Amino acid sequence: MIAITNLSYYLGDRALYDSASLHIKPKQKIGLIGLNGTGKSTLLRMINGEFQPDEGSISKSGDCTLGFLNQDLLSYQSDDSILSVAMQAFERQNELQVQIDKILHEMETNYRDELVDKLARVQDEFEALDGYTIQSKAEAILEGLGFSTRDLDQPLRLFSGGWRMRVMLAKLLLQKPALLMLDEPTNHLDLPSIQWVEKYVQNYEGAVIVVSHDREFLDNVVDTIVEVSGGKLNLYSGNYSYYIEEKALRNEIQRGAYENQQAKIRQTERFIERFKAKATKAKQVQSRVKALNRMDTVDEVIDENAKVHFRFQFTTQPGRHVFQLEDASKAYGDKLILDHTNISMERGDKIALIGANGRGKSTVLRIVAGTEPIEGVRRLGHNVSFTFYAQHQLESLNITHNLIEELKYANPTKTETELRTVLGCFLFSGDDVFKKIKVLSGGEKSRVALAKVLLSQANFLLLDEPTNHLDMQSVNILIQALQQYEGSYIVVSHDRYFVESIANKIWYIEDHQIKEYPGTYAEYELWLEERGLESAVSEKAIVSSAPPPKSASAPAPAPTNGQKKDSGNAESQKALRQAQKLIEELEAEITSLEEKKAKLEAQLADPESYAEKEILEKLNEEYAQTKKKIADSTKAWEVAMLEVEELSA
Repeated sequence: MIAITNLSYYLGDRALYDSASLHIKPKQKIGLIGLNGTGKSTLLRMINGEFQPDEGSISKSGDCTLGFLNQDLLSYQSDDSILSVAMQAFERQNELQVQIDKILHEMETNYRDELVDKLARVQDEFEALDGYTIQSKAEAILEGLGFSTRDLDQPLRLFSGGWRMRVMLAKLLLQKPALLMLDEPTNHLDLPSIQWVEKYVQNYEGAVIVVSHDREFLDNVVDTIVEVSGGKLNLYSGNYSYYIEEKALRNEIQRGAYENQQAKIRQTERFIERFKAKATKAKQVQSRVKALNRMDTVDEVIDENAKVHFRFQFTTQPGRHVFQLEDASKAYGDKLILDHTNISMERGDKIALIGANGRGKSTVLRIVAGTEPIEGVRRLGHNVSFTFYAQHQLESLNITHNLIEELKYANPTKTETELRTVLGCFLFSGDDVFKKIKVLSGGEKSRVALAKVLLSQANFLLLDEPTNHLDMQSVNILIQALQQYEGSYIVVSHDRYFVESIANKIWYIEDHQIKEYPGTYAEYELWLEERGLESAVSEKAIVSSAPPPKSASAPAPAPTNGQKKDSGNAESQKALRQAQKLIEELEAEITSLEEKKAKLEAQLADPESYAEKEILEKLNEEYAQTKKKIADSTKAWEVAMLEVEELSA
């Protein structure tokens, strides 16, 4: 579909790409990853035709249409309603609708046979293009992305940049291009919307390239990882978790090859040095010099998984109780956020506050910080000192400071060596530490602000979307730092991998109350699923126990109590036997699938499987399908078990 051949692109004298090649196939789902600044967005813009390569080519098949969601669309504004903007995706249908309206208007005063014929032709084409369903399709996608029904008629200009980005994403999804290119699509989405986009992309009929730092999102939607590294496009068949495993394997092989080559080079250089002055060895020396010059050197493996070792120092140790809200209420005009809620946290609590946008997560953080007035009682614990990180606080960085000066301002007790160590953990090395804040990118400023938070000596952290604008390596550093942090914190984030890695409790807002789940995010998700299954089974029980509709023409005589009881028991026993039989079938199916999964894992662990790309892709596809079947069968088994419990009660 798209062939990238020997692509080279330079920024000044730096090669962003150097003879890079990639072939994008129809229906392929690609995750494009790499450190910030390696050129991921630049590659998408070259595919889109906005940038031209310095060398090489990008060729597309004739029927390849492109759709590109990029961060520039944040600034797009319009007085049209968001529904109208999304429906701009249906260009031909909109043209036909205008023609239909014009013909109908003309027919009101001038009814002619040729107009009737023309109307019929236009309406036939309109119907063939599903013109009568385009509005319902647009509404479904917009509501899936988090808009309420009443939002759909509101002008686009009234919405923030993140919500405008959702409208542009909806428009793109409605266009259904052959290749969908998404640059950080999850940055401005809440968790329910991210999960909706995941399901949409999974079932998308065309090819997809997505740039994302959300590991969970990549794991759930892509079947191929393309890593931008060293000016090349390195392909891995599988999702992000598989990439991590295979990358480690490749690095191990490369490290061994590098060390062997270096040993050979040292041995050859010693031979040359020792015998270069001997005429009898001149031929051998020249042969080895030529061999060294011809040698294709193996690159040294660069460890991109930086390890972090912070020494957090608190000026004061807090008491047992860190924070408490009593009978707290908060509203903005008619919009109620909290209604007489009570919540508390204790020393050592690592809390993730999650949920859909608009529920009031950032408001809760401001309430905890004391910058948002409330009705009720806000109580900070004994000796608790906190610091607050939010995206808008990047603007509070002193742009005239260099990095050392900015961190020194946060903690004057630290030496320059200690500050350099902290900056090194956040990927600032060498002369980078003397860069002025004003020349840093958004992601670099985020890293500096986070470093300041961790140096603040506070024993209570409030972090609002700290992973925004961070690449995966930086997110990994932040995870390690928070795992080593001995104080307490509340984090607002939509990054599921991040939340799972750093939180021991989950807070969520439901019915205008802050509620707590005392466990990890994975446990919370499982609890939600079980709660959903229980709800579904309850609804099923209610439906099945409802009396059948009576016939108006011939009402049946009411059965006696004995008849009712016998009939009910017979039906219940029959339903119970069917459910038990289904459980047995599902258990046998799950056992068989688990055996198949184990065999596939053994094949994937065999290095010979990596020799043939087609075989590897087939194994990966079969493995993914088997895992999905196990998950589906397990969920069906849980539903059946719940039904048996209900019927046996």
